[in-house]
Amino acid sequence: MPGEGTNWMIEILNLIKHKGDSTVSKTVPIHIRSPWYETAGSEEYISKMDSPRIISSHLPQHIFAKSFFKSKAKIIYTMRNPKDVVVSMFYFTKILNIFKPAENLQNFLEDFVQGKALYGSWFDHIKGWMQMKNDSRFFFITYEELTQDLRGSIVRICKFLGYELDDAQIDLVVEQSTFKSMKENKMSNWSQVPSDVLDQSKGSFLRKGKSGDWKNHFTVAQSEHFDDIYQEKMKDLKMTFPWEQAS
Repeated sequence: MPGEGTNWMIEILNLIKHKGDSTVSKTVPIHIRSPWYETAGSEEYISKMDSPRIISSHLPQHIFAKSFFKSKAKIIYTMRNPKDVVVSMFYFTKILNIFKPAENLQNFLEDFVQGKALYGSWFDHIKGWMQMKNDSRFFFITYEELTQDLRGSIVRICKFLGYELDDAQIDLVVEQSTFKSMKENKMSNWSQVPSDVLDQSKGSFLRKGKSGDWKNHFTVAQSEHFDDIYQEKMKDLKMTFPWEQAS
């Protein structure tokens, strides 16, 4: 879903594909390097891509193309503390012009927990894709893991994809995929997108790139209210996530 770190993962995967060489990442817009499966116009880009292709999506598992699950395609699913997702999406709605921005965080929070935010219920999204957690084609990672150990995470991703990079190449991937590098890269910070679609005069697409920023936005009451809903909706998943210990 939006706000989970998808664009960060796109940058990492492109750099892994090119063994740390950032030429493509600095000359081709990120939405062309990794077109969005569900976006109008992406089919043209996807059809012209060289294998292996990196294709992005925010779609929930239950409406994804069934043919995809019969293919040999590998899936990397990025997750994030939903409280941070709330904050990230709240600011995103202010710059994406197809939205009527929420009046305040409280209003957006209520829409989020009711599954009325972009791409539906965060809880159902997680539970849907986690049905594949034991599939060898499926790899899941959290934003928090990327934040805490970017290099180690990249090594794990390389192993999953079958890419053998030496230490120097991995160092280049790490260096070029930091939040600072992405924010300064005009091909990665979405500044090339027309302002009538994404108006970054109202805020940055790449805002902070940190974990735990929700603590600067949620009231104690909002946090406790969200925790109650989270516990109820996630009780059957039988998984533990990094943010559950930090919340």
